[in-house]
Amino acid sequence: MNKDFLHRISENMHTFSKGQKRIGNFILSHYDKAAFMTAAKLGESVGVSESTVVRFASELGYDGYPELQHALQEMIRNKLTTVQRIEIASDRMANSDVLTKVLNMDIEKIRRTLEDTSVDEFNKVADTIVGAKHIYILGVRSSASLASFISFYFYKIFDNVRNIATSSTSEVFEQIMNIDEGDVFIAITFPRYSKRTIKAAKYAHDKGATVIALTDSHSAPVIEYSDRILLARSDMASFADSLVAPLSLINALIVAIGIRRRSEISATFSQLERIWDEYEVYEKSDDDGNGL
Repeated sequence: MNKDFLHRISENMHTFSKGQKRIGNFILSHYDKAAFMTAAKLGESVGVSESTVVRFASELGYDGYPELQHALQEMIRNKLTTVQRIEIASDRMANSDVLTKVLNMDIEKIRRTLEDTSVDEFNKVADTIVGAKHIYILGVRSSASLASFISFYFYKIFDNVRNIATSSTSEVFEQIMNIDEGDVFIAITFPRYSKRTIKAAKYAHDKGATVIALTDSHSAPVIEYSDRILLARSDMASFADSLVAPLSLINALIVAIGIRRRSEISATFSQLERIWDEYEVYEKSDDDGNGL
């Protein structure tokens, strides 16, 4: 928990107006809910005007309420329990069109991910992976789906890929014990951050491998052990993590690497197409007889 934020509120409480003290006390007691309230909603909850909430943010040194809200969200991102997530999502989406709300939130996260992603860093990540002796990929819990997706396509591009099974911490280290200089370790972790992934990234870093972090923030604990960083916006919709933006970034990475390995991939897929056709892997279309 980023206690500096809450400490700043407590430390300045004596300087606040009566209305601002109400806001400060509410945040100190209900920071998990306040993080997802609009300025108007927060003001309504404590009985002050929206402009008072905006002035409160300025008093704390923020350019506006959105910046204060972002600081709050970053502070609690890795601390919310599943029950708290459900309660917050219910408050945010009560009496609303859930389908429209969730899809629009995902669209916004992709847009912000694009804005925050350095094209130069993205290309360096792609080049680093292409030049690796061995590629290790680790994602735990909900991030395991991302690790599985990227591994599925990397297996068709490279012959030196290992998607780390995550049934226990000891087994993770057994699978990466021989990682070395020239190897790449891709650590995929989003709130709530997995200790297993962070420990494995540290081990890989200490062994001299290049660690690539795919995570949501520069404050994520895995960053300390990372040489290359790809950031994708993530959020929670109720108890489920939204991984749309990370998956979109992974898609872009697969395409970029595919372009760099175009000749090898063409040969691989030509062979695969023959195998798929011979063993009838895909259902053939009645119209053209081509498997899709």
